[in-house]
Amino acid sequence: MSNLRLGVEVVSAHSLMPKDGQGSANAFVELQFDGQKFRTTTKEKDLNPVWNESFYFNISDLDNLSNLHLEASVYNHLKTTNSKSFLGKVRLTGTSFVPYADAAVLHYPLEKRGIFSRVKGELGLKVFLTNDPSIRSSSPPLSTESSVLSGSQAAQTQGPVEQVQNIVQNIVQAAFSNDKDKAEARRTFHHLPNTAVSQQQHSSAPVSQEPGRFGVDQMRAEPQGPRVMRMFSGSGSQPIDYQLKETSPILGGGQVVGGRVIRADKPASTYDLVERMHYLFVRVVKARDLPTMDVTGSLDPFVEVRVGNYKGITKHFVKTKNPEWNEVFAFAGDRIQSSFLEVVVKDKDMLKDDLVGFVRFDLSDVPTRVPPDSPLAPEWYRIENRKGERKFGELMLAVWYGTQADEAFPDAWHSDAASHDDSSAAGSSHIRSKVYHSPRLWYLRVSVIGAQDLVVSEKTRFPDVYVKVQVGNQILKTRPTQARSLNAVWNEDLIFVVAEPFEDHLIMSVEDRVGPNKDETIGRATISLNAIEKRAEVRHDDRIDRSRWFHLEKASVLDVDQTKKDKKDKFASRLCLCLFLEGGYHVHDESTHYSSDLRPSLKQLWSRTPSIGVLELGILNADGLPPVKSRDQKLTSDTYCVAKYGQKWVRTRTIMNSLSPKYNEQYTWEVYDPATVITIGVFDNSQVGGSSGNRDTKIGKVRIRISTLETGRVYTHSYPLLVVQPSGVKKMGELHLAIRFSCTSLLNTMLIYSRPLLPKMHYIRPFSIMQQDMLRHQAVNIVAARLSRSEPPLRKEVVEYMSDIDSHLWSMRRSKANFFRLMSVFSGLIAVGKWFGEVCLWKNPITTGLVHVLFVMLVCFPELILPTVFLYMFLIGLWNYRYRARYPPHMNTKISYADNVHPDELDEEFDTFPTSRSSELVRMRYDRLRSVAGRIQTVVGDIASQGERLQHLLSWRDPRATAIFLVFCLIVALVLYITPFPVLALITGLFLMRHPRFRGRLPSAPINFFRRLPAKTDSML
Repeated sequence: MSNLRLGVEVVSAHSLMPKDGQGSANAFVELQFDGQKFRTTTKEKDLNPVWNESFYFNISDLDNLSNLHLEASVYNHLKTTNSKSFLGKVRLTGTSFVPYADAAVLHYPLEKRGIFSRVKGELGLKVFLTNDPSIRSSSPPLSTESSVLSGSQAAQTQGPVEQVQNIVQNIVQAAFSNDKDKAEARRTFHHLPNTAVSQQQHSSAPVSQEPGRFGVDQMRAEPQGPRVMRMFSGSGSQPIDYQLKETSPILGGGQVVGGRVIRADKPASTYDLVERMHYLFVRVVKARDLPTMDVTGSLDPFVEVRVGNYKGITKHFVKTKNPEWNEVFAFAGDRIQSSFLEVVVKDKDMLKDDLVGFVRFDLSDVPTRVPPDSPLAPEWYRIENRKGERKFGELMLAVWYGTQADEAFPDAWHSDAASHDDSSAAGSSHIRSKVYHSPRLWYLRVSVIGAQDLVVSEKTRFPDVYVKVQVGNQILKTRPTQARSLNAVWNEDLIFVVAEPFEDHLIMSVEDRVGPNKDETIGRATISLNAIEKRAEVRHDDRIDRSRWFHLEKASVLDVDQTKKDKKDKFASRLCLCLFLEGGYHVHDESTHYSSDLRPSLKQLWSRTPSIGVLELGILNADGLPPVKSRDQKLTSDTYCVAKYGQKWVRTRTIMNSLSPKYNEQYTWEVYDPATVITIGVFDNSQVGGSSGNRDTKIGKVRIRISTLETGRVYTHSYPLLVVQPSGVKKMGELHLAIRFSCTSLLNTMLIYSRPLLPKMHYIRPFSIMQQDMLRHQAVNIVAARLSRSEPPLRKEVVEYMSDIDSHLWSMRRSKANFFRLMSVFSGLIAVGKWFGEVCLWKNPITTGLVHVLFVMLVCFPELILPTVFLYMFLIGLWNYRYRARYPPHMNTKISYADNVHPDELDEEFDTFPTSRSSELVRMRYDRLRSVAGRIQTVVGDIASQGERLQHLLSWRDPRATAIFLVFCLIVALVLYITPFPVLALITGLFLMRHPRFRGRLPSAPINFFRRLPAKTDSML
């Protein structure tokens, strides 16, 4: 008997006829050859099944091979009756069989069994002859009289011996096929599971499993599904630990449940969005007639306030008996472990402080003050010395219980915010809560028109001049102009950012380029910013009517404060300028996507945008913060929060030595536009407590868009602080916030949505993208410089982090995230296109029939088209209302593509600018960027080619194609003139949705004609 065998690999089938009554089929294949019969497993609920199963037949007579036939029949398994229905067959003659090296996967159209058979689709087979002695015929063969079994039943009917035999056989087959990897490499078929029945396949794993198939294809195809799902970040799902957590805290106004406040029995205070915290306040005002303690008769008094283990110290005065301190100390009520308060007056000494006297209070007798009560009046108390005598000295004090709503709270020394190294009220300036106002910013437009009577050092040549303009640290230059005379013309606009109050001067200098990298200053002019006119709108004649001539002075005699000059030394050159402070623009000092204020610089224009509501923010606490520093051999953090909205910045007090600080501070802002964002950041204070660092450490931030908040609802959520680090995304703790937006004018709020987002000057005379980035960078630097001069300072790194100053820098991760965002935007259109494609292919005949009926109705009654569309959108909106978001959107690791990013991409993102990495690493990244840009270049070129083909329809670039198109246009014009439009639309729609039986697999004639049109790619170098 010969070793030659017939191998048949059943790969897949496509577009099978649905037979189960639900628009699908349970397909399997039966193979018959030379009296032998085999069958594949059953693929349930799949019209495009993939098997990748191999079978081998014995050949009884090689001389009779040309007369033998291979018949592959596709059936649908009917579970209810345990029978099968015919889906199509493929019949191959023995003359078409080829050796394995010449074999390839071919897709054969399914044939009918009879005249009345309904068949469609294709079957992919790979048929070959092999004489490998290690290959055995498939066993056990399926007899023609055997009943139809499903894949799971067939697997169960095989005995252990047959299953082991199949496993060994497939391993041998995989080893045999490895010798032909090159031939197989481009013909690998992967089966992606049908999402519609994925749940059923998981519940009935033996049915979809291939018993005895352990080849390379199966192992390679399985991981593809989850990998694609992991890379696609369009879905907003992310780990539970990274999601918002809604809370129900008991705040000052009552307990918050589902956004509603359940009022308590006590009246609500103004601080109703934070937990009520009780404090013991001690105001040390002044002292008089204190006794002397030194031999010299002098006294350096200071006061020490003690409650249990906590103590606060005032500043000390030198050589005075009647000092005035006027300092307030606040001791947290939940940390008081004593029943007495001691206020001790001491004398500052070099070695040991001397006791002058003290005043003791019983805390049970201290009164309680509830705002809006007036402040408690301080009283004089006689101090008691060591002997218990009260002869000399009095101390003016005020002691009361209160909450953080007390007006003394912001400026008070706090026991929970003080360090052990510095308990003085003077040393707590860096840890107090403060409110900052960023300066009002303006755009300064300097229109450099021209210059006259320029005097150069060399009389034999014409000057090559340009103008350099400087405002503070900002320097811009005009283009050099090669003048043919001693006059020069530029007509250029230079834009700067300046801040009130205007402290800088505008310095203009005309430079002459006398050689490479060698410039000479012809003259300078200094202009005060306070003398420049402010304007709200730009007019076309302003450059002509408002331009002024400024005399240039020699650089050697230039003096800002010089007002009198010798007439003999007067410089004759002049510079024509048009200067304006643009009040009709809004100066962006933060990213345009997260703007918190959109009003123009000129206050007179603010009346056009009245306030629409009030935003209230309660910063409750933080939890699980990472330790940043080590103190007393313990890892700890000294954290504070910063919130920015509009021109108002707020900073909470610094909580020392706590990884779960409680702030409970409430702030309020006026809201002028709902399309704005409030930003809250958490930082570690590196300026107190003996910290050695110079920069405050950023821990994380939260953004909340005002338009996503319902009016009057209290949102209490715990926000995870997510930060992308060089090691990947990391959760830095959670920040507990309470926020409420109260709308004061619903009509004004609705009208805001119809107005432009930015002031109108941004649309009348817009800036370029490069100008916007440069101006925003300058604005952030100016705001950071001004706020760092406050006391306590709001440091530059804090302002830059809150303003996202580095958001414009390149990041591969953000580029991928934006690409997937774009894909998710078009996913709806793609889904509609796929649905219409299935309608045209009659995947579901019922749906296709209903679409035909609806289409005919709309063609017959075209006046119903627009009402139907808008009614459909209205119903979709009503349906989605029940699924609306109940909380503000938060940073998402899936959308940001931060959960599956390569470490090298993160290292590139955190690299400095310019780079500080090695040349080899930079070369690798440059090559990677070139490959990405190459693919983008190819896509852009393909799009351009399609547009050029449209242009060449009438350009006679291809005379035959243009002639055909002109004849076609003439015929279409005549047909459209004769045929009514509804009839034409009906015919066109029915033609597009025609049955697949009347469709061909090749592209249509119009598509073929369009693809043959020429493009400009032939002219590309």
